[in-house]
Amino acid sequence: SRGLGDVYKRQSLDGLDLTLLDTPGHVDFSSEMERTLQVLDCAILVISGTDGVQGHTHTLWRLLERYGVPTFLFVNKMDQSGTDKETLLAELQNRLSASCIDFTCEKDSEAFLEAVAMCDEEVLENYLEGEPITDCKIRKLIQKRKIFPCYFGSALKLEGIDTFLEAFDRYTICPEYADTFGAKVYKISRDAQGMRLTHLKVTGGSLRVKMVL
Repeated sequence: SRGLGDVYKRQSLDGLDLTLLDTPGHVDFSSEMERTLQVLDCAILVISGTDGVQGHTHTLWRLLERYGVPTFLFVNKMDQSGTDKETLLAELQNRLSASCIDFTCEKDSEAFLEAVAMCDEEVLENYLEGEPITDCKIRKLIQKRKIFPCYFGSALKLEGIDTFLEAFDRYTICPEYADTFGAKVYKISRDAQGMRLTHLKVTGGSLRVKMVL
């Protein structure tokens, strides 16, 4: 069983070191989940392809907007009957943001490049003048929440997962932190002996054993 803000470490994505904070998406856990959102460098919002954008999806979207978290979207269960990528993408654009862009299409296609350029006035102006849209520009637009990459697949059948992980590595920016120690607490729990555990994200410096704060 997984709890709020449970941590899972993965180090097998081409050397990329990821710390995953897994939280339930249901609205009943919104207050606990909100604390976890405050320490995220980036969010992956999973949406059911059979259900589309639901009421609690809007709650999650508003919280991600409030805390300025760059967000990738993965539409799951695309292997089930009745799911249609174009219909779901249109729903994401209408109900969440017009800047939700299908990143599973041809990256060098004119349609994709135009969709990206339309999300930022400066990028659009440079694009019309013949300047290419590089991965660096896309990363910055994602970081500024000006575009939201959308991917489609099936977690159960591992369809679209590799494509998503490769893109996640390609389009995310590793944050830079100060040398002075800093941290944000996002969860309090207790171990089997009842000892209090404080879960935190270090945002600067380092935390040493027996260090007094």
